[in-house]
Amino acid sequence: MSATEVRVYFNFRSPYGYLASHSLFERLARYDIRLGWRSLGGWDGRSPPDRAKVKIPLTRQDVARWCRRLKVPFNPPPVSTDPTPAAMACFAAESAGLLAPYVKAVMWEEWAEGRDIGQTEVLLDIASRIGLDGDVVEQALNDASNADRLSANWAEASELGVIGVPTFIVGEEIFWGNDRLDFVEEHLAGLGLTR
Repeated sequence: MSATEVRVYFNFRSPYGYLASHSLFERLARYDIRLGWRSLGGWDGRSPPDRAKVKIPLTRQDVARWCRRLKVPFNPPPVSTDPTPAAMACFAAESAGLLAPYVKAVMWEEWAEGRDIGQTEVLLDIASRIGLDGDVVEQALNDASNADRLSANWAEASELGVIGVPTFIVGEEIFWGNDRLDFVEEHLAGLGLTR
């Protein structure tokens, strides 16, 4: 196993996470790395609510441009959507070896279909489509230690200087944003990690 870890700090409520989800797993698979996935819940890694209200019009324009370039739909979910349940269920998906399909499916349902990923029934629907046991998802949603893990992920991110999502960290290098994946790949290639 490679000693080089790529940490990914990810909040399921981020439209930029949606953009990244279309290619990040395939791109990182090109390198001999260990993926350190760090799900975040609530507002962690995102602009606080007052700032978010100001940013929404610009963000929506920007993300719509990106979606046109990527040829993917953009239908934002309800404003009240809480990403915490999706982040907690992510631990179950990761344990089952279904991290990539889970992340892609959740982000698609949220940002392409406009569904509220804070709703248990939405997460169970996604789980059934990717082969993840629904009982395991429900257990993850009811396990208080998963909420603690989310908090620990944000504490770690804050200590490392993460200011937004998605953020990719390789050693001392921090790459923030879906549009920084090119730089992540260049860095990994420069470290001689291309498969």
